[in-house]
Amino acid sequence: MYIQQIVPFNLAYKPQTLRLQKAGLAIAACVLMLNYADNVQAADKTKTKAEQSSKVQSQAKEEKSIELTEMEVSATQRADDLVGIASSASQGNVGQEQLKYRPITRPSEILEAVPGMISSQHSGEGKASQYYLRGFNLDHGTDFLTQVDGVPVNMASHSHGQGWMDTNFLIPEMIKTVNYQKGNYYAENGDFSSAGAANIEYFNELENNTIKFTGGSFDYYRGLMMGSKKVGDGNILFAGETVHNNGPWDDGNDYMKFNGVLRYSQEHANSGWSITGMAYKADWNSTDQIPRRAVLDGTLNRFGAVDATDGGGTQRYSLTGEWHRRSNDSESSIMAYGLYSKLKLFSNFTYFMTNPELGDQFGQPDERYTTGLKAKHTFFHKIGSAESESTLGLQVRNDNIRNGLTLTQARQQYAAVRQDDVWITNVSPYFENKTRWNDWFRSTVGVRFDGYQFDVSNSNQAANNGTKYDGMVSPKLGLTFGPWANTEFYLNGGMGFHSNDARGINTRVDPATGLNTASDGSEINPAQPLARTYGAEIGARTTWIKGLQSTLAIWWLDIDSELLFVGDAGTTEASLPSRRYGIEWANYYSPTDWLTFDADLSFSKARFRGDTSGGKYIPGSINSVLATGAMVHDVWGGFFGGPRLRYFGPRVLIEDGTQRSRPTIMLSGMVGYKFNPTWTVQAEVFNLLNRKDSGIDYYYESQLRNEAAPVGDTHFHPVEPISFRLTLNANF
Repeated sequence: MYIQQIVPFNLAYKPQTLRLQKAGLAIAACVLMLNYADNVQAADKTKTKAEQSSKVQSQAKEEKSIELTEMEVSATQRADDLVGIASSASQGNVGQEQLKYRPITRPSEILEAVPGMISSQHSGEGKASQYYLRGFNLDHGTDFLTQVDGVPVNMASHSHGQGWMDTNFLIPEMIKTVNYQKGNYYAENGDFSSAGAANIEYFNELENNTIKFTGGSFDYYRGLMMGSKKVGDGNILFAGETVHNNGPWDDGNDYMKFNGVLRYSQEHANSGWSITGMAYKADWNSTDQIPRRAVLDGTLNRFGAVDATDGGGTQRYSLTGEWHRRSNDSESSIMAYGLYSKLKLFSNFTYFMTNPELGDQFGQPDERYTTGLKAKHTFFHKIGSAESESTLGLQVRNDNIRNGLTLTQARQQYAAVRQDDVWITNVSPYFENKTRWNDWFRSTVGVRFDGYQFDVSNSNQAANNGTKYDGMVSPKLGLTFGPWANTEFYLNGGMGFHSNDARGINTRVDPATGLNTASDGSEINPAQPLARTYGAEIGARTTWIKGLQSTLAIWWLDIDSELLFVGDAGTTEASLPSRRYGIEWANYYSPTDWLTFDADLSFSKARFRGDTSGGKYIPGSINSVLATGAMVHDVWGGFFGGPRLRYFGPRVLIEDGTQRSRPTIMLSGMVGYKFNPTWTVQAEVFNLLNRKDSGIDYYYESQLRNEAAPVGDTHFHPVEPISFRLTLNANF
């Protein structure tokens, strides 16, 4: 055995029986719904609506006078009329009124509201999803920054992969809006944002208190209670959720999630503040990708597993405080957050290739404390006769991490490859100016500095200890021309970066062997801490046709190096510089106030640059996406819903392009009826065509127990077969 040191982790798997909890939840939900429904006060509802209408009208009057800073969000449209406001064709927002009519199987699919984004899964429901956008296989979040009310979700130097972005704690009904920005042209976005970014905002106040219960195929149950109440001069918001899902797998996921949000906020004429606490816990069994050869020869069922003991558990707890103020000549905000998260993850992708006796399962424990601060001040002024605003911002983040890579069998550890204590500190000041020079030309100019400290203490190999510092200056530029005939044109450019895993930055020897060469004989060199990215875009946005909002963007992105830390191996893997470019066309059409259509198309090309003798294709890179749907609401006495189609095309799986995946097509739909202000029922059906496509495909070598040598093969995770969910909703 080549492992030099055994480091124990207390990660024993303890199965739980959850049937009583689910039954109790269902009974409690029904009792509470019946109890509260009889006490609905129509007068209170009328008063609440009048108060909200008054607030909206008052805010609209105040915001109208300062045009440059406001991106007002409509609750009824996916993308508001941002002509005259947006600084690129690749930014927009999606409101709750559009999100709630989307049939979704898991919370991460909320991000598919970003045009061109695909969310998928190759393991158990509790694991972070896999994402695709702009020619990227984003893995579990690298190069796409996601935030919830400004708090970053991506995790640096995560045990399973850089940028780990677990969005399973999201409660879709709590989302007020999803604000997205694609490209690296925005000064407020730093690490992980080269492909794009999204900030998901929760409500501070809800119109109704809600109890919801969902049941469906494959032992799926969900209970949700949420609402808000006036307390003193402020408002308290609460939500509690529990979910169970087995899935269609031969060995069920037995996914169990508990999730909660509690927020207190106050809003005054020119200022406000809030305190938010979140808690999330989940456990699951994984159904990782399986080799196609085993399905073709009948060894495995399509929904089977080679190692049925894969799985994990996770916890996430956070506390956030926020304050903001606005006056006629300036605007300020400050936010501080603290986050604790813990993950135990067990995977086996190669089965019996490395260890024919015990198998190749490995564990990836990760425990961390993350703290941060965000502050910015904007002052409104003039440059000559031109209206202008300038923003000074500061972002600070600190991650204290303990993670590792262990060897396990049936989730029981027998050795450790590495265990690390990691400390990462990031300080990022930035400046941005927006100026309207005349009635047809605006500019956005920004610059950002990101400074880093990476400190690693490795208990297995002292040679991999160390502290490194690095920093980058990233300029940003946006030029806007128009509007002419309700149409604007944009030119955008910028520099950005992505950070590499702190362990890879300090790795000098293979953590398993202690040698300075990898298993293939190549020399192990520490990764560069920060890899530069360069981006540019030409775009247009129009609302010329009544009811239609359309954007078109032609974009380009270069990366100096796609160096990344391979958490599954504990070492650094270097790749060549890369180039991606493509075109995106997003459309949202509302011919009436009860009917909407949307259609988003994107095409991209991703290639390595430099010495491409080993192949020029970037494995897993997506090249075509189509997402389209129709939605009706408040028709024929209260019906709502519609179909939704998602297509993402074949992907190249290895560098020489000889292995490719098949395309994936998913058609789903929703139909519901609102009986009265209290009771609503809705049904969702997924994979209506019952297609046998893959959610994700990989090509690599693996070895089954009955095989004498490794075999190169496509490994896939199937999409779920046709399934349904039925929801009963009560507002009070």
